[in-house]
Amino acid sequence: MKEKINQWLQFKRYNFRNYDFSLVAVVFLLTLISSYILSIVLADRFSMVKQIIIIVMGVFIILFFSLIDYHDLCLYAPILYIITTIMAAATKLSPLGTDLDTDSYRWLDFKVITFQPSEVCKIVVILSLAVFFNRARERGSLQTFKNFLIACLITMIPTFFILIQSDLSSSVVIIAVMIMMLSVSGIGHKILGPVAAISIPVISLLFWYVTQPNQKILQTYQWDRIHSWLHPEGYELTLMYQQNNSILSIASGKLYGKLLEGTKDIRNYTNVGVTESDFVWTPISEEFGFVGCLMILILFSIIIIKCFKTAKNAKDYMGMMIASGIGAMLCFQTFFNIGVTTSLLPNTGLPLPFLSNGMTSLLSNMMSVGILLNIGIQPNRGSNSSLDYR
Repeated sequence: MKEKINQWLQFKRYNFRNYDFSLVAVVFLLTLISSYILSIVLADRFSMVKQIIIIVMGVFIILFFSLIDYHDLCLYAPILYIITTIMAAATKLSPLGTDLDTDSYRWLDFKVITFQPSEVCKIVVILSLAVFFNRARERGSLQTFKNFLIACLITMIPTFFILIQSDLSSSVVIIAVMIMMLSVSGIGHKILGPVAAISIPVISLLFWYVTQPNQKILQTYQWDRIHSWLHPEGYELTLMYQQNNSILSIASGKLYGKLLEGTKDIRNYTNVGVTESDFVWTPISEEFGFVGCLMILILFSIIIIKCFKTAKNAKDYMGMMIASGIGAMLCFQTFFNIGVTTSLLPNTGLPLPFLSNGMTSLLSNMMSVGILLNIGIQPNRGSNSSLDYR
């Protein structure tokens, strides 16, 4: 009984005046846009009902995780890390793995539902890195090359299993999140400076190497996608067909989109595959036009800015690290998805946060929003706390 009272008192110490309802409103608005677009693209009542149910579940997940102290959640980070890493490995190395008629084994088939571990892995890696950096900082040994290597190892183990699925885009997002968290961790320029000086030329050389015909790193279809992106001439009806039609569809939306113009023309995005998920930006652009896309990008910008604002105002170091990681994840994933649909990047599958169809992706993003809200309503722990970073 006493323990329940203490838990209730801890709950009452939350500063609910800082609960960011505007963030919830922006996320909910994006999901409404998603529901409308998917109702047009899928034209399937069952799929629409399923998406609405997922959105309702997502709202409850936001509420649930916004009321769970992220410090308590981080206590289980090692266990979550092991579980999600095993699940990521199981997509390729166990009978549960399935490719859903694609080239990548990214899902686990539990018969009732399919689950994509890479989406949850992103959040778990953020929590794990935040816990690791926080403990290193408390010991006063943060600024060491050893900690840099351990942070890379924490990131690369699940990333390796995601990469062999093969899911290059999610792997790149996780690595980008790690780089962001390293840059704000306080590990110091004496560590990151030499690493950057070595890494940038090596990565440039590696990129040059994987574009060569006889390279031994990428699989054949991955090399073909990069080569066709760099040299699109001659691939208009094959490897670049999807992206070329995506660009035509986006351009046909013009300024205000076909939805507001009330046109009954056949939509160009019918020539583009996976418009309910990886290429959801294509029908959005054609229906809402440049102005509509600009408004949606503003909504994404609000979410990302709020992430980094929460990081700035976080009451402790670990909260700052988690919020920074979530902001980086949403920022890079949005950039990579839209970059693919506009042919700024090679064709690779990655869902657009809050807009793409898919239970795991949407619920994982809702979870990250809930954690972000909890960081914002934490009570002031005082400057004497070992977690204080100011």
